Amino acid sequence: MSGFSAELIDYLEGRITFEEFDRRRDERKAKVNLKDTLDDVSPGVQLAFASMLGETAEAPSSEEAEEEEEEEDMTVGDVFALEMELNRENKKMMKGRRHGSKLPRALRGLMGEANIRYARGEKEDAILMCMEIIRQAPLAYEPFSTLAMIYEDDEDMDKALQFGLIAAHLNPSDCEEWIRLAEMSLEQDNIRQAILCYTKAIKYDPTNVRYLWERSSLHMRLGDHKQCMDGYRRILSLLPLEDGEHFMQLSKDMAKSYYESNDLPSALSVIEEALARHPNLVSDDFINMAAELYIANRQYSKALQVLVQFSGIVLIRTEPSTSASAPTQEKKEDVQVPDSVPVDLRAKLIVCLIHLNVYTPLEGLVSLLMEQSPEEIGDLYLDVGEAYLEQGEYMSALPLLSALIISDKYNLAVVWLRHAECLKALGHMEAAAQSYSKVVQMAPQHLEARLSLATLQQQLGRMDCALKALESMYDSDTLAQDSSAAQKELKLLLHRSTLLKTQGQIQDYLDAMITMISMLLKVAMQRAKVCLCSVNMSGKNHLKLVKVEDMLPEIADHETAYLDNTGKTNVLSKEDWWQLLVSCVLTLCEVQRYEEAELLVESAMEFYSFYDNKPRRKELEFFGLSATILDHNYYKAYNYIRNEVKPVSFVCGIFSTRSSYVRHHRFCLRLLLKHPDNHALCVLCGHNAMVSGSFKHALGQYVQAFQTHPDNPLHSLCVGLTFFHMASQKYVGKRHTLVLQGFSFLWQYVELRGECQETMYNLGRALHQMGLTHLAIHYYQKALTLPGIADDQVDLRWEIAFNLSLIYQASGNLEMARQLINTHCIV
Repeated sequence: MSGFSAELIDYLEGRITFEEFDRRRDERKAKVNLKDTLDDVSPGVQLAFASMLGETAEAPSSEEAEEEEEEEDMTVGDVFALEMELNRENKKMMKGRRHGSKLPRALRGLMGEANIRYARGEKEDAILMCMEIIRQAPLAYEPFSTLAMIYEDDEDMDKALQFGLIAAHLNPSDCEEWIRLAEMSLEQDNIRQAILCYTKAIKYDPTNVRYLWERSSLHMRLGDHKQCMDGYRRILSLLPLEDGEHFMQLSKDMAKSYYESNDLPSALSVIEEALARHPNLVSDDFINMAAELYIANRQYSKALQVLVQFSGIVLIRTEPSTSASAPTQEKKEDVQVPDSVPVDLRAKLIVCLIHLNVYTPLEGLVSLLMEQSPEEIGDLYLDVGEAYLEQGEYMSALPLLSALIISDKYNLAVVWLRHAECLKALGHMEAAAQSYSKVVQMAPQHLEARLSLATLQQQLGRMDCALKALESMYDSDTLAQDSSAAQKELKLLLHRSTLLKTQGQIQDYLDAMITMISMLLKVAMQRAKVCLCSVNMSGKNHLKLVKVEDMLPEIADHETAYLDNTGKTNVLSKEDWWQLLVSCVLTLCEVQRYEEAELLVESAMEFYSFYDNKPRRKELEFFGLSATILDHNYYKAYNYIRNEVKPVSFVCGIFSTRSSYVRHHRFCLRLLLKHPDNHALCVLCGHNAMVSGSFKHALGQYVQAFQTHPDNPLHSLCVGLTFFHMASQKYVGKRHTLVLQGFSFLWQYVELRGECQETMYNLGRALHQMGLTHLAIHYYQKALTLPGIADDQVDLRWEIAFNLSLIYQASGNLEMARQLINTHCIV
């Protein structure tokens, strides 16, 4: 098979299909033809042609250069001579390429012998002879054709079709053979190969309507609507005028197909062409379709024009009076409808008149329409009613819709929806709510009906009914698979959450919010190992966010799942989602569900859109920090705050006093080595040392802060308290000196802060700690007479009275202690 082309060998061995074989062979032939064409054209012509196109041609050889050196700039005569030369060479090439048998004379005898052997039944010999001929003349179609017949006799249809296709490809002008091969391909359910065969036949017989029709039918079977319609249009152009019935039927079918594929302009173009070409063959069905297409495209004037032109309807226009005695009257219009006009055309006429604001003849036409039973023409009732609704004529639409909802055949959800819309527009809220309820009952997944019903029930003061209308429409499996269902459910939950919040049902509001946000953060929650569970709270089941360490991975490809989830949740903008998340976190904190708030923040930090936005990421970190502090989870709170180079001192003080972990103490010391001039870190390290009992270390830090900011009363207080703590130790030298130094700094603190409840209390508390109770009583009593600090919202009277009562109890004055407690500490 050395003489075979590469694509032929691949096709015979089954590695490629016939379509691929045909494409590759055409590409190879195009390249060969281009090369042959360039080889046949003389070098001078090639050079001249290249110079005309502004391209650079290959430099000719030395002998050719001598012949062409006289040619310089191209003139008009040179161009004409070039065209004549190209025409002559093109004719020579075309003469040498006429179709015919490519079987050499030397092999024709062998081919005849092969056919004789096949006729005698000696098929094996015939196959060998055909293979030998193919080896020597691979472009001859005769041996392939004989092999196809041999294998077809042996009922090996695959090989028969294979060799038949090669034979037809080598002799492409045989249309009947292509059609036979197309039928064989269809028997093997290979529709695309059949389409290719019909395409080859049409190439050599382009006016054959049967071929075009069959190919278009195959395109329709494959769903290739555009190619099918292109074929039908080509058939329309080939049909003669006397074949008008076929033309009209095909046009009708094409318009219907275009309409079903939402291509109204193409459908109208087909209808208009049919109306213009065969106006005498227009039937009532065709008029009805044309009017319906024009109405669907909102071309009511053209629809009315078709009805008037082809159905015998007469439109009468009365010109306005212009006499001097009578005032100017408006132009009136009326219609005359023959009795032979079908009812569906009458309905189309009514719809056109409604949209054209011609109301004079409508009363009689609608009355005649309503004389017929809605069971028979309910669709026409609905068309007219919807036309009235679009024009805002609700009173005219109501009788038609009311007749439909009491019928058996047209008691449908869509009719009840239009009825409800009509009643709502007329202000009949109670009746509209009943109609919307009927819609929800018949079509539970109709979102707009549910939202409208909830709004009406809310306006009527029925909050429970409104919430019931906003209950979930889908189960979890449907929401996971259907993007449209997920988007509808999100809109429903958004309205439900708003209504619940206005009613003060916070726990139910949080259920709706958490459900929505979990749909957005589905992948992020998987990464954060956070899931939803149902728990009993106050006798009712509510959703709760929980951390699951051994959570099984439900999502294999997170990137794909994230993109899929983004498509489901794009009904809300990123800003809207952010506002929902913030509202949910704050509400969780309001109801003291701090742990869930922190888990929600943790999940949101795993979400790309929130994490990539630096300001929002920062805000999320602060939300998480606040939630963990309120939840007394100082270990996690430390993880949030440690990333701050300049931590807030009072927050870190909370960690120092509340956290059982000392790792942040060491962290602060390391951070202080990196930032020795940071005043907040200096004070913080002093607090850490004070809490851990390292008073000398604390004193060093506080003195350093006092030296840099001597006017800050807090530093004087901290230094003084440190001296008192040191003086209170069991084994200490120079205790009196420490007490005196402590009082010195405390008095400086009083001078800087001023005499107030706070300073007197701190001074009394220090004296109380040192056992100088007679002095402590004086300052405690003085502090009780002073008001609290209004700006800081701090009032220390409870603490002062309690400490003073302890002194009186120790001295045995129980009555005085009881009086202080009853006066200041009992609410």
